[in-house]
Amino acid sequence: MKKVLITGANGFLGSNLTRELYRLGYEVRILVRAGADLKGVADIPCEIFFGNIDHQEEVLQAVVGCNVVIHAASITDQWNITFEQYERVNYTGTRNIADACLAAQVDRFIYVSTANTMGPGSKTQPGSELSGFTLFHANSGYINTKYMAQQYVLEQVERNHLPAIIVNPTFMIGPNDIKPSSGKLLLYGLHKKVLFYPPGGKNFVYINDVCQGIINALDNGKVGECYLLAGQNLSYKEFFQLVNDTEKAPGIMIRIPVFVMKMAGAFGTLREKVIGKSSKLNYTAAYLLCLDNYYSGKKSERELQVKYTPVKEAVKRALSWFKENNYC
Repeated sequence: MKKVLITGANGFLGSNLTRELYRLGYEVRILVRAGADLKGVADIPCEIFFGNIDHQEEVLQAVVGCNVVIHAASITDQWNITFEQYERVNYTGTRNIADACLAAQVDRFIYVSTANTMGPGSKTQPGSELSGFTLFHANSGYINTKYMAQQYVLEQVERNHLPAIIVNPTFMIGPNDIKPSSGKLLLYGLHKKVLFYPPGGKNFVYINDVCQGIINALDNGKVGECYLLAGQNLSYKEFFQLVNDTEKAPGIMIRIPVFVMKMAGAFGTLREKVIGKSSKLNYTAAYLLCLDNYYSGKKSERELQVKYTPVKEAVKRALSWFKENNYC
């Protein structure tokens, strides 16, 4: 029986991953902040270690005795977060985890990055693991610090033989989304007679497929490689139409023009600078919502043997869970 440490276990991906690893017979330890909401893992027998990933000594203590470390903790929120906060958790926290893995000589380190550390593409030519980083100009603290952290992990593989594998999930959909996080987009599309949708699109992936990709990477992944965990490419119109079809609730959908979306985002950014408070829509968010944010999961299908679930089924299972738990 291998002992695995999971960071960010109280999050959407982390809680689903913790549940699946326990089901498979792993001895699970989770690293969470003191006072974190543990509702998502309350029913899972696991060892709880309270600490902060930006505190090096606490990370070292958490890693000791573990064969495998899966680092899923990060700040993903797009609003009301300073770059310094992103940097402290997403970059410095990842450095601490990687360095602790080297010190403890773990067998395997899985770093959960993001698809946006690789350039997105179109539906006909989606982004892949060979795509260079192209989103620096989007000025996203989240994306930029995840890219910095990914580069640090790859550097440690090269220089110090860190046994690390990187997985790059796209936009995850599924059950057990306690906060909710990505489920906010799904809930936004529910029960609206008139729905305004962004002009871009993205790749959607079922949360259980991401968990399977991470678990399969433990045995089948190649050290120093990145793997996009990417399901189905859909425009926002196609995604919300799928939600409406699942609910059998047809409504009128109106596309927001690109220039209107970007102007609203620019106004939000200006407002942030003037009043010193975060806007729900700033230019970075608006830019990303206009983007064709499409990716291919062919490499993970081939090397990690991930079989991707249709987004329609992922939406159905997510909606079922949200209804059972009175989110909608």
